[in-house]
Amino acid sequence: MEDELVTLSRKELKRAVVIEKTLEGQISNAECASLQGLSIRQVIRLKNSYRHNGAGGLIHGNRGRKPCHALTQEIKEKVLALYNSKYGGSNCCHFSELLREREGLEVSVPSVRRILQEGGLKQKHVRRRPRAHCPRARKAQAGMMWQIDATPYAWLEDRTSPFALHAAIDDATGIVTGAVFRKHECMEGYFAVMEQGIVGYGLPLSLYSDKHTIFRSPNEKLTEEQELMGEEFPLSQFGMAMKDLNIEHIKANSPQAKGRVARLWGTLQDRLVTELKLLEITTMEEANRVLPELIRKHNLRFAVKAQSEKSAYLEINRNLSLEEVFAVREYRRIGAGSTISLRGELYTPLKKEECFFAVRSVVEIRKSMSGKVFIWHNGKAVILMRLEKAQRVAA
Repeated sequence: MEDELVTLSRKELKRAVVIEKTLEGQISNAECASLQGLSIRQVIRLKNSYRHNGAGGLIHGNRGRKPCHALTQEIKEKVLALYNSKYGGSNCCHFSELLREREGLEVSVPSVRRILQEGGLKQKHVRRRPRAHCPRARKAQAGMMWQIDATPYAWLEDRTSPFALHAAIDDATGIVTGAVFRKHECMEGYFAVMEQGIVGYGLPLSLYSDKHTIFRSPNEKLTEEQELMGEEFPLSQFGMAMKDLNIEHIKANSPQAKGRVARLWGTLQDRLVTELKLLEITTMEEANRVLPELIRKHNLRFAVKAQSEKSAYLEINRNLSLEEVFAVREYRRIGAGSTISLRGELYTPLKKEECFFAVRSVVEIRKSMSGKVFIWHNGKAVILMRLEKAQRVAA
């Protein structure tokens, strides 16, 4: 009978040489155990196996056997077919979750990655070696700091033009407190995000943003009207709203400083695109309708527990109307007949008893996101109505 050919790995070949020397008496069992990183009992067992079976006795008994829990070829083909038909573009972790939620298939992330690689499919995002850095520690309590930003992206792929997602994230817990889609990065989007978060969670102590002109006024000097109103330094429309709410507004000097919200974009751009495609969303308006549920799902998956169980959120003043706070502010002078000219339109107080402003006096005019125009005077809103201009008749 011909000897059976045995293939040994480098490690097994080294072990065979040491076991032979042990059998020949050149080294002791204790020395063999020290060289191989084994116990003396294991060395004795390997010696007996080598004595009866030769080098083949050093090979692990499971070599060449198919694991009892291995995925069947049918499941592998089904996973590949689902990725090619419905879930293309999702990452391995998200794809594994979608298989469990929507298809009832329990396939681990490494198995998904291996199946896709064997099928010749490459991931959209290649993993990079992490860079060494010193991350800033999270805040201890929820509500101590929010980070806010916006990013334009093809959220609906080629089904419509790209648009911007505005969002705020709590630094302590990673909870997305508010999110909304708009055509471009704009003040109205940030106002909507802040209002969502304040209504849902409360007033945060501070807010972290970049130095976009939405957050920082480009004007270096105060206007005459601002000086008459007693302002100390120019604020943007957004900055004035934060001042009214007593929220400390911190402006970052680099994108890395607000890394919490920057990393959020990577997660959402990877997952929301697939979720919106599965929901067959084709317009920005439809995306905004389903966005709250998708954000709730995201928070359940990625939110963490704050270091402290106490919350730093403040309650909203019941006398405070967020519609009146998140508004565009301008200064105008009162004209004759208690009229105010604003962007080519004439306004006057809706109630006659509120026409108590002196002619040529400077007042603060606000226009809310819903279109309501009013004078802000002593912490109260004086509602204005638009006057119809007389039409000139041609001779």
